[in-house]
Amino acid sequence: MIELGNYNTLKILRSTRVGLFLGDADVDDLLLPNKYAPDDFEIGQEIRVFCYLDQEERPVATTQVPFITRNSFALLEVAEVNDYGAFLDWGLDKHLFVPFREQPIKMESGKSYVVCCFLDPKSQRLVASGRWWKYLDNTTLEVDLRQEVELLVARRSELGWDVIINNKHRGLVFHNQVYRKIQLGDRLPGYIRQIREDNKLDVVLEPLGIEKLEPAALKIYSKLGKKGGVLYLHDKSDPEDIKLQLDMSKKTFKKAIGTLYRQKKIEIRDDGIYRIAD
Repeated sequence: MIELGNYNTLKILRSTRVGLFLGDADVDDLLLPNKYAPDDFEIGQEIRVFCYLDQEERPVATTQVPFITRNSFALLEVAEVNDYGAFLDWGLDKHLFVPFREQPIKMESGKSYVVCCFLDPKSQRLVASGRWWKYLDNTTLEVDLRQEVELLVARRSELGWDVIINNKHRGLVFHNQVYRKIQLGDRLPGYIRQIREDNKLDVVLEPLGIEKLEPAALKIYSKLGKKGGVLYLHDKSDPEDIKLQLDMSKKTFKKAIGTLYRQKKIEIRDDGIYRIAD
């Protein structure tokens, strides 16, 4: 059975002037147009393709890589808006449709929005919704306290950043728990800090225990994570180098690395500071 909106592994059944026809036990006429076909292939060979509906609403295969798949979430840019709705660039020749009813605010051409891609049960077409929260479920949680999770930053609010957790749950990173620049659409790791009685999830961006560090120490620790675990700065570094890399004074830097050292988060060597793995 071909699954629209997802990758399918199919066999090459025959080659024609318009392209390759692919199939499985249930389907034997799915077209992979010539412009997407590999240069070298053999009849009977298996190929992994993405399947969706073409301009004439016929199932078709492509080797293009979409920015989003069925029942997943992504930040996509609006390519066009017309009287029917908005059309998103999702990396394929045919744009992804967002009906007006699925737009919490009217989408504008050139702007980007976090959306969920799903198969509309009535039309059997792949469409997207800007009401991404409708497609998340916190009723039964598949995460535990302190667990590392994958986040998609979905919206900024007065409290903090709404995030999509593991493509399944909704969570919140409070503003006072953010010690680095993040923005809409970022994908990054996070950690479950608290599970509330109503199954709301509080998330932090650093391993638990690290958030208790003073802000300067936490900033250095986060920077170490981005730099492969090492910063070539030490107590004899030029203050301007410290300012350039960390935007803090040398005095603050020395105090912060002292905190990290006492908590056994870093090792101080002659050439710099090294993050100690948790």
